[in-house]
Amino acid sequence: MRPEITNPPITGDLQVPHEVQTIFKNSCYDCHSNETNLTWYDKIVPASWLVAQHIKDGRSGLNFSNWDQLSPADQKAKLWESVNQVTLGAMPLSSYTLAHPKAKLSPQDIKVLKDYIWNLRVNNMPQDTSKIKALKAQSDYFKKAEVQAEVPKAPNGIAYIADYKNWAVISTTQRVDNGTMRIIYGNDIAIKAIKNKQISPWPDGAILAKAAYDEIEDAEGNISQGAFKQVEFMIKDHNKYKTTNGWGFSRFKTPQLEPYGKNADFTIECMRCHQPMEKNDHVFTLPILQ
Repeated sequence: MRPEITNPPITGDLQVPHEVQTIFKNSCYDCHSNETNLTWYDKIVPASWLVAQHIKDGRSGLNFSNWDQLSPADQKAKLWESVNQVTLGAMPLSSYTLAHPKAKLSPQDIKVLKDYIWNLRVNNMPQDTSKIKALKAQSDYFKKAEVQAEVPKAPNGIAYIADYKNWAVISTTQRVDNGTMRIIYGNDIAIKAIKNKQISPWPDGAILAKAAYDEIEDAEGNISQGAFKQVEFMIKDHNKYKTTNGWGFSRFKTPQLEPYGKNADFTIECMRCHQPMEKNDHVFTLPILQ
């Protein structure tokens, strides 16, 4: 029996320049939109079951046909992640391009996407006044906020770890697409593994925390940390998190530490994002070794 694959209504399509949208339509829309265009060989069992699962997973992580349901900041972040996946060769899936060779991106296609994303980078200077106000408002909020009675948990059960701020910093990164800085922390087990150069793979019990903040630039070009945006955790346990490549994922957004994800399936998105770094035990930001 062949699985049923439908195309639900489009609520709001991706709004980008025509040449950028053409590339996305050719290489991404079959799995990441409600405009799936099946070929005759996509409908043959058992291939049709694999295709159906790819579409289900693809739409759950990113659906260009429901673009209007994302905030402007999340839209920009999704575009950045998508182009990052394409640049690293993780997308489109090789199993897909094998049967759909026209979906392969050329070096020129990748350049068009990278140029578009680069042009989305924020010009920090005109926005610094608002960012400074946001930092002050957040500081005032933390001063008045009561101690949280219940520790928030991600949909997969992983709880927020407040102590990460006391861990050692192992690296920092920048996101030019949205003007934020990332500070990556490691717990004691992670720090020991770094010192012993035993991070391929990371040992069980290692935890990495990546906290994102606004990036504020002054008139001299000096960068400082602005308001808190979110924190993400990666917890290594090759048995407990066997289905997610040995890592447990969680993300908490805004000062209210709102858990990311509607249900536990949000980890599919995390796994796909980190898949290009399989050779680095799925970790993007390698520590600065001493």
